[in-house]
Amino acid sequence: MNPDLQRYIESEIIPRYDNFDLAHRRDHVETVISQSMELAQHYDVNPEMVYTAAAYHDTGLSVDRKTHHLESGKIIRNDRHLEGWFTTEEIETIAQAAEDHRASNKSEPRSIYGRILSEADRVIDPVTIIRRTVQYGLSNYPELDMQGHYSRTVEHLKEKYAEGGYLKLWIAESPNAARLEELRHIIKNEAKLNSLFVELYQQLLPTTSQDRSNTRETGM
Repeated sequence: MNPDLQRYIESEIIPRYDNFDLAHRRDHVETVISQSMELAQHYDVNPEMVYTAAAYHDTGLSVDRKTHHLESGKIIRNDRHLEGWFTTEEIETIAQAAEDHRASNKSEPRSIYGRILSEADRVIDPVTIIRRTVQYGLSNYPELDMQGHYSRTVEHLKEKYAEGGYLKLWIAESPNAARLEELRHIIKNEAKLNSLFVELYQQLLPTTSQDRSNTRETGM
């Protein structure tokens, strides 16, 4: 790994995630980077391109939530610093990987870099998935009561992760397939899902309330 590239990303790119919603903070991008680098070991790819695509993949959230994957691609293409480490073609591949990572995309990622990033971004640990779903709801729908958040959580989990959901897996070497089955069993078990939700909701509610308070105080 080029130390200058790593230094630039750690000082200029990763800190951007500190300003995103709770489900897309620094811990999320660090997990995606780690997962991406692990999956990359199974393929003949440029690890620096994998690392960079993972680091930038959600930076577009600073522009627009709905099209953040496309905005991330624009940010990559417009970052002149990357020209010091990558060719124009490599930068385009990195940008396309960021654009293709979103789970709701119906098309297969255009390159192995996009498939690696998409798979890494899944991070299918059942408790983590449910926690991030609750976090997102608390950050973006503060007007909902506990039942409202539970209904939103169940709706999202079924739409994305249940049989017939829009989530697709792209990397055979990933452990996500087995983890997805585990999550699907929880989704089907209403009592277990409700119990997990209540536990996570009660853990996250004070943190989210404080986070919104800090946001108001700093004028963000």
